[in-house]
Amino acid sequence: MRHVREAFDTINRCRRLPVMLESNSDPETVRALIFRLVEWYNAWKPNAELGQTITSAYTLAFQTYLFSILPASFAKGVKALVAATLVRTVSQPSDQQDRYLWQAFDTLSLIERYETLIASVGYEYIEAHVLKTCASSWEEPMLANLRAWMIHKIVPWMVWPFARGATSADEAKTMMQGVGSRFDFHMHKTLCDLRTREIFDIIVDFPDSTGALQDLKECLQRVDQRAELVQSIRRANKKRLLHPGADTKDILLSYVSTIKCLRIVDPPGVLLFKVADPIRRYLRDRPDTIRCIVASLVGDGESGDSLVDDNEPIQPLQQPEIENYADPEWTPEPIDAGPDFRASKTSDIISTIVSIYDSKDLFIKEFQVLLAQRLLAIKDGNFDRERRNIEILKIRFGESALQVCEVMLRDMTDSRRIDQHVQSQRPNVIHPTIISRHFWPALETSSIIMPGQFQDTQKEYAKEFATFKPDKALRWLPHLGRVQLELEFDDRKVNADVPPLEAAFIELFSEKDMWTVDELILRVGTVSRSTALKSLATWVNMRILKEDREHVFKLLSVREEPIPGIKAAIPKLATGEDDLPPMMSVQQQQAEQMKVYWKVERYCYVRLVARLTSQLQFIEGMLTNLGSLSLDRIQTMLRLAPGYDRTIEQLGNFMEAAKREGLATVKDGMWRLGK
Repeated sequence: MRHVREAFDTINRCRRLPVMLESNSDPETVRALIFRLVEWYNAWKPNAELGQTITSAYTLAFQTYLFSILPASFAKGVKALVAATLVRTVSQPSDQQDRYLWQAFDTLSLIERYETLIASVGYEYIEAHVLKTCASSWEEPMLANLRAWMIHKIVPWMVWPFARGATSADEAKTMMQGVGSRFDFHMHKTLCDLRTREIFDIIVDFPDSTGALQDLKECLQRVDQRAELVQSIRRANKKRLLHPGADTKDILLSYVSTIKCLRIVDPPGVLLFKVADPIRRYLRDRPDTIRCIVASLVGDGESGDSLVDDNEPIQPLQQPEIENYADPEWTPEPIDAGPDFRASKTSDIISTIVSIYDSKDLFIKEFQVLLAQRLLAIKDGNFDRERRNIEILKIRFGESALQVCEVMLRDMTDSRRIDQHVQSQRPNVIHPTIISRHFWPALETSSIIMPGQFQDTQKEYAKEFATFKPDKALRWLPHLGRVQLELEFDDRKVNADVPPLEAAFIELFSEKDMWTVDELILRVGTVSRSTALKSLATWVNMRILKEDREHVFKLLSVREEPIPGIKAAIPKLATGEDDLPPMMSVQQQQAEQMKVYWKVERYCYVRLVARLTSQLQFIEGMLTNLGSLSLDRIQTMLRLAPGYDRTIEQLGNFMEAAKREGLATVKDGMWRLGK
């Protein structure tokens, strides 16, 4: 009876087990409790002579009763204990002290009951290790190191719960194959999630982040998270890149990095096609995109960053590939490719950027504007850089597209030759740049009239030019260029290099010492008051003029000393080295040309059979007769107009300009005449 009483006393103490576990989930406490439960199990275990049936029934009854009284908090204690064994095994792989603990787990069938919990410990430990070692480490691939860490640190721990009872290494490997595959998948998924969150910074840091991109490529082959990667890049671009505060050059550089990075991750280009669409649409709507691309193509960027890799050979623009189904090496498109995927796939970076727009003519026209500005700004006659740029673009766009640029370059050489001849016949202080009006981009016009000796020298030069070139006539653009002056006063001489308008104003002061702004404007032509005051401020800063009273300026024949206590203005000598001549941009030229298609006009031409076309109605006529029209409908009808070759994007820009001027209105994509 004494043994029976001791047994019941033990059972009563076991009833207090839930209370003990609710207040304490320390790993060592849980470890001691498990070993005590094993002692109880062995103490009450029937003798082996009674047979396996009795032993199995006893084990089932013991485990049933044990699991029925275990509180929910016991799982928390088991998880802490398992985590402690994992940490100990990782730090000391050869330590065997946890063998008896796992045998106790097996005896009590705790491994089967908490198998998911035990696996979660491994998942969490792997995830923490990946985040600790791989976050912001992009230079080198990390997967090889992670796999080695798994083999040497995690696998020895996995043997105890998942390969118990194995008699050989091959048997243990077979038993751990399933859980090992899940652990490996979780490692790849964790790294893939991390790189997906970091993808924007990885792209910005390219090419120093090549290692991270190689890891991401391998992870995507193991984990199907391509859609998540696309969404992550698009969200990051929308938040951090595609907004008015970002510079167009930075957006283009990021786009180029995105192209290079995603071609590493996904060589077929499906991911790039999905990611690039918002960037391309945003760049297409920016007015300075073409100029930035052209400036980078010719090495005229403001910073050291360039869209073009100097190490890559210069090659012609690539056209979209045409499917050749007879090619024995033809491969079908990836399963997640869109319907327009093949048409947009090119391997050359520059071809991809240029394909943002439907026509390469926009780039040629923009380069003509840029080339004209640079040529007119050169003073030493060295055109080697511009000649090199033209040769580069010949390779990319073809020789025929650059014929106008060659004419512009030849004009500069001919201009110097003509000037040398004129100077040899009759020396003149003017050295004009003579260009062909039909081949150069439109220059911004001005009605400035150069007074006094400037006008006389222009007439003398034009007369000598007419003698040398009787079939041509000069049309002066007096608001362009620079004027070098030597001004003599009673007490000093001043040298200045100023724009023509400022030179015209100071020339007028040779007639009298005091002028009003309105009088000066009347003498030089149509000039805005703000422009005139800005030009006069140059001479005021140089203490050559003085504003005697409001908008009345006086010439200082004798220099006036600054008043004590008042800081004197610092003279500003505008050298004009960085000032480019005012050219009409491509958008402005297109807007001027599109105005032709606004009014209702008649266009007639003679066919071979001498028939005339009927009257064509253009945009204003369309909207008057047909009411509201969509942009696509307007574009379709305009294609019937002779000489019309604009894209729908250019038409959209023109209609937006008409909207700003009140000529048209738009609602729900339908355009109508303004009131």
